[in-house]
Amino acid sequence: MTEKHSSFLPLPVHYSPQKVDQVYRVDYAGLSTDAKNWSISHNITPAELDKKRILLLLIDIQNTFCIPSYELFVGGRSGRAAVEDNERLCEFIYHNLSSITKITVTMDTHLPIQIFHPIFWVDAKGNHPEPYTRITLDDLRNHRWKYNPLIGGYLASIPNVQQYVEYYVKTLTDEGKYDLTIWPYHAMLGGIGHALVSAIEEAIFFHSIARNVQPNFEIKGEHPLTEHYSALKPEVDHDLQGNILGKLNSRIIEDLNQFDAIYIAGQAKSHCVAFTIRDILQEIKKTNIHLARKIFLLEDCSSPVVIPGVIDYSELADKAYYEFEEEGMNIVQSTEPICNSD
Repeated sequence: MTEKHSSFLPLPVHYSPQKVDQVYRVDYAGLSTDAKNWSISHNITPAELDKKRILLLLIDIQNTFCIPSYELFVGGRSGRAAVEDNERLCEFIYHNLSSITKITVTMDTHLPIQIFHPIFWVDAKGNHPEPYTRITLDDLRNHRWKYNPLIGGYLASIPNVQQYVEYYVKTLTDEGKYDLTIWPYHAMLGGIGHALVSAIEEAIFFHSIARNVQPNFEIKGEHPLTEHYSALKPEVDHDLQGNILGKLNSRIIEDLNQFDAIYIAGQAKSHCVAFTIRDILQEIKKTNIHLARKIFLLEDCSSPVVIPGVIDYSELADKAYYEFEEEGMNIVQSTEPICNSD
């Protein structure tokens, strides 16, 4: 790792990189006392006094993506990528505690019956697709896969669901997006996989107490009829009848005007992170493309989806980041000092 910059704060004693790949209970009471003492000993002022306002936007840093053996662990090509990313990210937060004004966290949030989960689909024999199956328009028109007619509840009230899913998959194709992928059940609301990585939660809480500022949480991904990689909006935002499946999360866009710089990290680089950045870029192009210069992508704190022997999104992720940089965004490393200049 690159030598730490002289402006960095030291790491607090409670932080242990050996625990980043573990799930544990955060000691809020003890940590709050430590954070208060830390702010006093290092002359850390309340966030509201910051002259330069820095937002850290963390995308889906949840157990389901970041803990080995959990449902959709982002191992990258190294096999431990998300763990390595989160070690660097924890240290970035602690080293730059006095510079980070606010932390916003997005959380992928799912229920069992959703368009990208196995139970939603069946073949002619009633079998569900295996995880990582990709469903194309040809698959639907050739009747290889169809909507599971045994699903009731809300979906039973939707007219012609099979027609909708064909429209959905065609929309993804027409807009140049990823094919519909069947993912393992993951980020299940109420489950331990949905929770933030403990070491990241610990760092966010420590920052909140030390700087006297509330973290912000954005929930996404609950609608059963659409994927929701981006924190800003779903992949398909309306159905055949024109009903809205998800609106633009304008709060994140508004932050571009409220903060002097926005740092972005999280999982996975090829999916939820890249899609969020893509949508931010699309929105700022409507108003002021120069706002892209405010955005700093922590490249060493995000990794792509790699399923050995199945699929590797590394090159697509790198291509997306290259395009973001071409549009004016900044590609940086966690070991670089945070931007506090005009």
